[in-house]
Amino acid sequence: MATLPVYRWRLAPDGYATYRQLRALGLRPGGQDVAAQLERPRRKRGPLVAYLYRIDAAKPVRPMTPAKRAALAKANTARRICPACRRDAGYVVPTSLGMCGLCVASEEQYAA
Repeated sequence: MATLPVYRWRLAPDGYATYRQLRALGLRPGGQDVAAQLERPRRKRGPLVAYLYRIDAAKPVRPMTPAKRAALAKANTARRICPACRRDAGYVVPTSLGMCGLCVASEEQYAA
């Protein structure tokens, strides 16, 4: 197993990009393995690591099909429905609370 080249933060050579940088360019890794990694040192924990992919081996992002767009819209709509009152909250219901703000407020008022 070959080891990956490791570069310091912000010192990677041209031709490499992180996953997010590839997406910003309209590209995807396209099945290629990680080509290198960046390491940003931290004081009390291990280094922060970012994986790099070769830009020349990246492929274009697949276009969004109507079926994918519909499925994504349906999933996002489901995230807005409060499981407690079954109403559209108008925003994505936080998973930390598990219910919309109105339900949380009424539950706190009921508990007090």
